[in-house]
Amino acid sequence: MKGQQYTIGLDFGSDSVRALVVNVETGEEVATAVCNYPRWAEGQYCIPHDNQFRQHPLDYIEAMTDVITRSMLEAGSAVSQNVIGIGVDTTGSTPVPVDAAGTPLALKSEFAENPNAMFHLWKDHTALQEATEINAINAQSNEDYLKYVGGIYSSEWYWAKIAHTNRVDPVVKSAAYTWVEHCDWIPFLLTGGNKAEDLKRSVCAAGHKALWHKDYHGVPPKSYLTQIDSSFAEYRTELLEKTYSSDETVGQLTGEWADKLGLSTDVVVAVGAFDCHMGAVGGEIEPGYLSKIVGTSTCDIMVAPLEAKEHLVKGICGQVNGSVIPNMLGLEAGQSAFGDVYAWFKRLLLWPVEHMSTELKEQYATELDDKIIPALAEAAAQLETTANDPVALDWMNGRRTPDANQALKGVLSGINLGTDAPRLFKSLVEATCFGAKRISDRFADEGVEIKGVIALGGIAKKSKLVMQTLSDVMQMPIKVASSEQTCALGAAMFAAVAAGKYEKVEQAMKAMGGGFEKTYQPNADKAEVYAQLYVKYCQLGESIEKITMQ
Repeated sequence: MKGQQYTIGLDFGSDSVRALVVNVETGEEVATAVCNYPRWAEGQYCIPHDNQFRQHPLDYIEAMTDVITRSMLEAGSAVSQNVIGIGVDTTGSTPVPVDAAGTPLALKSEFAENPNAMFHLWKDHTALQEATEINAINAQSNEDYLKYVGGIYSSEWYWAKIAHTNRVDPVVKSAAYTWVEHCDWIPFLLTGGNKAEDLKRSVCAAGHKALWHKDYHGVPPKSYLTQIDSSFAEYRTELLEKTYSSDETVGQLTGEWADKLGLSTDVVVAVGAFDCHMGAVGGEIEPGYLSKIVGTSTCDIMVAPLEAKEHLVKGICGQVNGSVIPNMLGLEAGQSAFGDVYAWFKRLLLWPVEHMSTELKEQYATELDDKIIPALAEAAAQLETTANDPVALDWMNGRRTPDANQALKGVLSGINLGTDAPRLFKSLVEATCFGAKRISDRFADEGVEIKGVIALGGIAKKSKLVMQTLSDVMQMPIKVASSEQTCALGAAMFAAVAAGKYEKVEQAMKAMGGGFEKTYQPNADKAEVYAQLYVKYCQLGESIEKITMQ
């Protein structure tokens, strides 16, 4: 152990946070721990049918404390004494209103049970109207302030969520000094920040979700923002003027946090970023490859060398210098639901067990919950694929890209009395893969070459059916990263750079990367039938979008 150094990657997902302890020399993953958010697990502060998804900051604090202390116990004192840095990734856009001290309002007694004072999770779509208005305002503007985010603003993003909260909750509006992304607040918390002005904003979050760009010297001017919400005349946009990439440091652990976590006050905390961007780094992204983080939703990331004139890509979630790898252009796209589509189908099938018989629930619910998706996948894999199969749309949580529209809904078509559960499940898997192909096609149509796909995340590791279908639909090889925790690994890599172990993140990627465990090759004999089904998917989508938007 002598001379070995380690970093911790903290990955805050939709349902849980995980800590990963990594040897900065070898990339060995020496310890890990996961903790679900307790209030979130109980469904507190969420109203799914209204698209309201809020998370209490105490969930983050308690779960983070748990995973770091447990991972340190697993690793042992020889490791904990030699941790040099912590990197943080989170979901996004997941902002929270804070006071002048940078404290989330929900941590104050008067707002402790107010969902509007909590973190607005990425998939909270309560701001649909506000996003629609932003897009209409931009269409009439002399300056296109959405050109660097694909031309369409989403209800998942920063300004729409703030504007909506200001409309529905004037008390929170009045109490909020500013709004802060989750990935920016955690490093601020760990380093003892006590002034909102001192908070370091991630270029990843600000660029992709808050319209930050160097051309604007920050975010768009107040003359533009006040058209969205007149109260933005008082918004402290100067707090968003300067941004930072994740190879930079926020500071060091406070004595209080060091004691609580069993670490040293010498531990450096890096600037945070979004999970998919750090996951791409953990998955050893390189130009020409689409990095696809596959979980409840997906986030698709590409990097490209900087050019003298930035090449704009229509309909994606933004392109930001340094949001993935410093001094490279980071491009983001994604699907609002992927694994969530399968989870919805499982809940649908389990409804009788959960609601009709206490005896059945006690006897079978846990077993069925664990086994139903693997059983469906096994049965679906045996089915022949034909041009007459059912076709579904994967828009169960709206469409993120290409061309964001969170008002859209999912669809099942082409079913009859002979359609059984495995066939429906197969059509849902194909729908999520068709959605992925729409993204890769958009990149290709806009002149961005894709050589192959790097798949990361739980579904990539666990589901042969999904990965093989994805390869067959896209007719591209799919490389699956070896690490179980690529987002946390990417965060650990950035921590190593911020702590001074490496000068560049590319060096950390080379030293700490885990490589790839498998490559799925496309079946050429399925290309034609999937091409036919993909045309039906696109035609169905066009029809449903016209009906929905009438």
